[in-house]
Amino acid sequence: MEHQDPGEPGVAKGRTEGNGKPRAGGGASGPLQQAVLTVLKASGPTLGVALVLHGGRSNSYERVEARHLSPARMVPFARHLHRAGKNHGLAVWSLRNSVRGWNGQDMTPLQDARWALKRIHEQHPGVPLYLLGHSMGGLTAVCAADDPQVDAVVALAPWLNAATPASRVAGRKVLIVHGTGDRWTSPSESLKFARRAADDAASMQYVSLKGAGHFMIRRVRLWHALATGFVMKAFSETTGAVLPSSRSFDELLPESAIQVTL
Repeated sequence: MEHQDPGEPGVAKGRTEGNGKPRAGGGASGPLQQAVLTVLKASGPTLGVALVLHGGRSNSYERVEARHLSPARMVPFARHLHRAGKNHGLAVWSLRNSVRGWNGQDMTPLQDARWALKRIHEQHPGVPLYLLGHSMGGLTAVCAADDPQVDAVVALAPWLNAATPASRVAGRKVLIVHGTGDRWTSPSESLKFARRAADDAASMQYVSLKGAGHFMIRRVRLWHALATGFVMKAFSETTGAVLPSSRSFDELLPESAIQVTL
C-alpha cells in the first residue's frame, strides 16, 4: 500500500503505449482508464525482459499519473537495472497501472500485469521474464509469477499476508527485501510468506534491512544493489550471458544464505 502524496513527474524514456482497452472505472474516477507501458530496449537482441511494477492503494479507481510517487519511485530502479543489463540483452519494461487501487476481487494491477506480460510474449516470445515490484507491485509480482516464462521475482517491501498464494512462485527464484522500519506493509508477513513458499520455489532469499522504511529512501543504494544484482544473476544463469563479476552482490547476499540482515 502507498500514501497519497503526489510526486514529481517522471517516467523512464522510451517507447510508451497504452493498453488499448478500457479498464475498470465504475468508481468516482469517471472515465475508463488505460495502463501504460514504457520500454527501455536492450542494445542488441533481447534475451530477457524485466517488468517493473509500482505500488498503490487498497481501493481506488483514480487514474495513475506519471507524477504520482508510486510509479515515479520505480523509475530509478528501472534505469539502474537497464544500465546493468542493456548491453547483455536485457530489456526493461515499466508498467504504469490503469488505476491506483488493488480493488479487492478486481485485482486491477494483476489484470494490468497480465496484459503487459502478454505484450512481452508477443514481441519477445520465449524469453525469460523477471518481475520487480514494490509494495502493491510486490504483491502483483508474486501473483503474476505463475506466468510460464517468469524466471525470477524481486519483491521490495511487498504487501503480503496469509492469503497471498505461495503456489504462484513455485519453481521461481525469489528475493524479498523488507526494511525493519516499515510501517505501511509488514516485514513479519513477508518473512512468513518467504518461509511458506520456500519449499516449492526454485530458491527463496529474504533480506531484512535495518532501519529502512517503506519508501526505500534510507539505504537506497542497497535497495538498488540487491534488486539489480539478483535480477542480473538470475538472467546470467538462465541465458548464459557473461556478466562482469559482482563481488559486492555476492558479499551482500551469499548464494547459501536464505535469510540475511543488512
